[in-house]
Amino acid sequence: MKRSQLIAEIKSKQSFLCVGLDTDLNKIPASLQKEKNPILAFNKAVIEATHDLCVAYKPNLAFYEAYGSKGLEALEATMDMIPENHFSIADAKRGDIGNTAQKYAEAYFKQMGFDSVTVAPYMGEDSVKPFLGYENKWVILLALTSNKGSSDFQLLHSSSGSYFFEEVINKSHEWADADQLMFVVGATQPEYLAQIRAIAPDNFLLVPGVGAQGGDLNAIATAGMNDDIGLLINSSRGIIYAGNEEADFQKGIRKAAEKVQLQMANLLQERGLV
Repeated sequence: MKRSQLIAEIKSKQSFLCVGLDTDLNKIPASLQKEKNPILAFNKAVIEATHDLCVAYKPNLAFYEAYGSKGLEALEATMDMIPENHFSIADAKRGDIGNTAQKYAEAYFKQMGFDSVTVAPYMGEDSVKPFLGYENKWVILLALTSNKGSSDFQLLHSSSGSYFFEEVINKSHEWADADQLMFVVGATQPEYLAQIRAIAPDNFLLVPGVGAQGGDLNAIATAGMNDDIGLLINSSRGIIYAGNEEADFQKGIRKAAEKVQLQMANLLQERGLV
């Protein structure tokens, strides 16, 4: 997907919501457990309930790999169900040497058809570049994550006085521009968002952690939004498990997504971006 197409979808739907498909068999409705492929059945229900309210879907690959071949079958079939006008993210957090990275890129871009993949930058340029060799495909580089251990490395200072995550962002600008490179910035780190926007003024930021993890949407928009919106806000558990085990569990999912989308529409309208 091109950058212009993503921006157009955001403005059309007045939404920059990404729904995370972290599908856990222990959490899906009991009514779906008898299906031939419960993971796929649940994902289908989520997509049906949310497709007009979001612009992106982000399957977390761990939740599919954990179930072996059955899980990977569900992942591939889920990709077939995601509408073409939605941005798709393989949340894989890969980061390995060049020839291995090339195979990962082939897997997610050629075989599965994802628009983007999350990549860990720790091994440097040659572990990222193979993902950048595909037209209209994106790398979403881990910059500042929301987990407790993020401070172990990401908030260390380099010899220049910059945070490690700032060094990562600055260096990655040498590898690709804002038409192909996004950054992951955790929603629970809003105090750093303005700094990140200052050194990455044009890049889209994928911001997980809104909803169940407690990220504040207004604070994120204030610090991170740019003239092209520049944000994809991910919510996983807060939306997909908002329903109960009754037959109308989709209504709970949709209600949770509508609540976030309405907030986003208001933010975009207040800033004159739609």
